[in-house]
Amino acid sequence: MPDAALAVTELTANVIKHVGAGTSATLVMESAPTEARLRVEIHDKSHTTPVVEWPSCEEESGRGLHLLAALAVDWGTVLTATGKAVWCELALQSDLQCRRVQRGAAVLAAYRGLSDTPHPPAAWRPQATEQSVTDLIADVLHWLAAQGCDPDDILDRAQTHYEAEAGAA
Repeated sequence: MPDAALAVTELTANVIKHVGAGTSATLVMESAPTEARLRVEIHDKSHTTPVVEWPSCEEESGRGLHLLAALAVDWGTVLTATGKAVWCELALQSDLQCRRVQRGAAVLAAYRGLSDTPHPPAAWRPQATEQSVTDLIADVLHWLAAQGCDPDDILDRAQTHYEAEAGAA
């Protein structure tokens, strides 16, 4: 499951960066007690909880928790007697399409909240939604170009990815 591998990588990188290289940590992966989810936890000996920050465009790091939140159905931190556990729950493959739709709706809602143009409560009308999605995609393409990526290549890969998943559903 690629999402689980990425979640473990991000959680582990945070331990190394914020707690210290060589710090002992424990990885726990288990089926979540409810729903079709995989729970991933990283336990370490620090009581400092992670903070979601908004890095500037020039910063090369600081987006790991945003990535984790985008991947996960839910995530959080639990303080323990010996430190903390940072956890996330990932939807299993059977729930992938539903999760993607939910993530898309959440991203669009957050984008509308950041937009320069006010959106009335009826903004989920098809025409308004299409305009918001177009604006969001255009902003992401500008961001990709600023990162040195080829927006056309990313669009092609996204289309291929979408078609492969839609065909598998």
